[in-house]
Amino acid sequence: MNLSRKDFFKKSLLSLGEAVLTVSDALKGSVDVPMVIPDTANFTSTPRDDLVAVARNEYCLAKNSGCFACVERCETRAIKLIPGVGIRINPQFCTGCGSCEYICPVTPKAVNLLKRQAE
Repeated sequence: MNLSRKDFFKKSLLSLGEAVLTVSDALKGSVDVPMVIPDTANFTSTPRDDLVAVARNEYCLAKNSGCFACVERCETRAIKLIPGVGIRINPQFCTGCGSCEYICPVTPKAVNLLKRQAE
């Protein structure tokens, strides 16, 4: 089989592009998670002792990409990122202010506020 350099590179680039598209389609999966970045200008966080943030990593973008919205927004540093897993929330540091839930860009939210369990 004789191919010119030009044809070889053209076919290589075409096959590389097809591979990238195939991989990106596989990574998307069947779940379409729309990303909506909320407007934070009108939100004021109010600490509540009766609430605690809970992670729902099946929706979290941080496990596979560079979303750090809740980690950066948490004033008490109760949220930590674990690559490949998602986020972990330390309930001892969480004030229940809701800023992490508000700033989360996915729907359904990857962080929810729940009633704090009695110890």
